Amino acid sequence: MSEDIRPEDGTRIESGAALEEELKEPALFRVILHNDDYTTMEFVVRILREVFRKTEAEAEAIMLSVHQKGTGLCGVYPREIAEFRVGQVTSRARSAGFPLLCTMEKE
Repeated sequence: MSEDIRPEDGTRIESGAALEEELKEPALFRVILHNDDYTTMEFVVRILREVFRKTEAEAEAIMLSVHQKGTGLCGVYPREIAEFRVGQVTSRARSAGFPLLCTMEKE
């Protein structure tokens, strides 16, 4: 790492690999719902509306993907947000007596 000095005000600024490392975008994670034989379609739609702020049409489309294809993409988020949303889904599902599985994977 090296330092440069701005001629206009004498301020020292960092340059080099360390600065580039700081500017990288955070890793993103896909949040996915998985099909099971017990969780109702209505509950999945409610989760998608309340946790992921999907419209009714978006929630129904994702729910149908979960039902027909086995999984549905809820969204793509930075790690902390993805973890929080997975936790919300899991907590709400267990409280309602459903085994709904929500996972995250690096994009």
